[in-house]
Amino acid sequence: MWNALIRTHHITSRKKVAKLKQAASAQAVFVLLRSGGSPGIMYVEGSKDGVEDWVGDVQRLRYKDYQLASRPAAVSQEHSISSDIHHVGFFETKSVKDFGHQMQQRGVFALWRKAMGYASDDERL
Repeated sequence: MWNALIRTHHITSRKKVAKLKQAASAQAVFVLLRSGGSPGIMYVEGSKDGVEDWVGDVQRLRYKDYQLASRPAAVSQEHSISSDIHHVGFFETKSVKDFGHQMQQRGVFALWRKAMGYASDDERL
């Protein structure tokens, strides 16, 4: 499993969201999107090729203030995740708080906090 985290100024265009959903389906990856305002956050998880291809699809959409906050890399989970966690699909949330909660459930909360600038390298959670 590989993952990546992307941060943008905002995600409001429903046409672009539809293209992101289509790309997630084509690449057979899990995508969590924080849309509706600032900041726009995208998390992708799946095979190495799927994650890299999906990140490329996002880059081609030319989002304002696009930042690859966490480059595609092998997933390093903090804890085991429950069996009811989705491994493929496209999901949206409207709040950063819910996004963070879902990152916690997926076992990548520390990665998310660091990539978003909420925690430093030497801060312990």
